Amino acid sequence: MSETYPRRRWGRRLFISFIVLLILVAAALAVADRVAVSYAERTIGDRVAQQVTDQKATSEKPDVTIEGFPFLTQVARGVYDEIKIKLADFSGPAGDGRTIKIKLLDIRANDVTAPLDTLRTGNGNITAGTVTGSGLIDYAQLAQLVGQPGVKLAENDGKLVVSAPVTALGQTVDVSGTADLAVKGNVVQVRFSDVKAEGLPDNALVRGLINSYVEKLAFNLTVPALPLDLQVQKVEPQADGLKITAEASNVALNSVGL
Repeated sequence: MSETYPRRRWGRRLFISFIVLLILVAAALAVADRVAVSYAERTIGDRVAQQVTDQKATSEKPDVTIEGFPFLTQVARGVYDEIKIKLADFSGPAGDGRTIKIKLLDIRANDVTAPLDTLRTGNGNITAGTVTGSGLIDYAQLAQLVGQPGVKLAENDGKLVVSAPVTALGQTVDVSGTADLAVKGNVVQVRFSDVKAEGLPDNALVRGLINSYVEKLAFNLTVPALPLDLQVQKVEPQADGLKITAEASNVALNSVGL
């Protein structure tokens, strides 16, 4: 009996030591994983910031998050769950000396493939199957593009609407209308229709005056060049501004880095 107890105590100590070792190894791997992902996020952020500068735009420091845990497992298999890139206060040239500001440009890269050999040697392709980006351009900026005094833009029932004062036949009245939006490249064409003028007679002269004014309300919104080859695909009126949705596919990320 006296020999059995020491053996049990020794076995118990060995088991506890083994558990402690496993915990230490797991902790070390977790730390290494976080160090690796932090380095990759900083690298991507630096490269995206350089792209923004190259496009003569500005923004706050990119906030990059590589989703999925553990990160090193993704590196080993060469496939990444999702990369999120947030650019606060993005601002870029929009032609005619104008600058368009987007409070937050939210970018998501999905289906990212980066073979381990490519990361090690630099040879080969790192690609994102899809990249999407979205941001909001406030109505105050859009009203400036119209260039007519007193113009107000807003959203109503999912549509972009305009109201503005107009003088006709010695009277100043408010006209209102609904916008037709068309996307061509990175240019959003805004044209107004169904324009109404309360308080004015409905005759050919008045309609001619109103139609002439409506033509002055039309404008083009040139969205600044966006990083990662993003191209505007859709615009949606929201409560605070016009939401821009941009997309790209099979984007080469070698210039961004992982």
